[in-house]
Amino acid sequence: MDPIADMLIKIKNAYRAGHESVVIPHSKLKAEILTLLEKHKFVGAVEKRGKKVRKFLDVALLYKNGEPALNNVKRVSKPSRRMYLPHDKLSLVKQGHGIGIISTSKGIMTGSGAKKAGLGGEVMAEIW
Repeated sequence: MDPIADMLIKIKNAYRAGHESVVIPHSKLKAEILTLLEKHKFVGAVEKRGKKVRKFLDVALLYKNGEPALNNVKRVSKPSRRMYLPHDKLSLVKQGHGIGIISTSKGIMTGSGAKKAGLGGEVMAEIW
């Protein structure tokens, strides 16, 4: 099972069901991705809760005029097929209305941030 895809689908389903928040099992990679989503206003506040083995992330969901801030997600790089691109091949998501999440040697970045920094990497997901 792919934990990143599971996290993205849980968030998407919680938005569609109209929930105020969603709980996701903790990992450092998930926390970095959620921090990036919070920065770009796709989700609200992200709180780390729990202790030792039972840590989880509590993610508040944002709605704009009753509509979800996040409409759809697409997992690009999967465990069965990894997708790596150099910085000059990175493109806009939905003509700039979304973001691409790229795992680079300098950490998790958006596609535009990685392109500006001249870094390529694994294209993890597209969010709009």
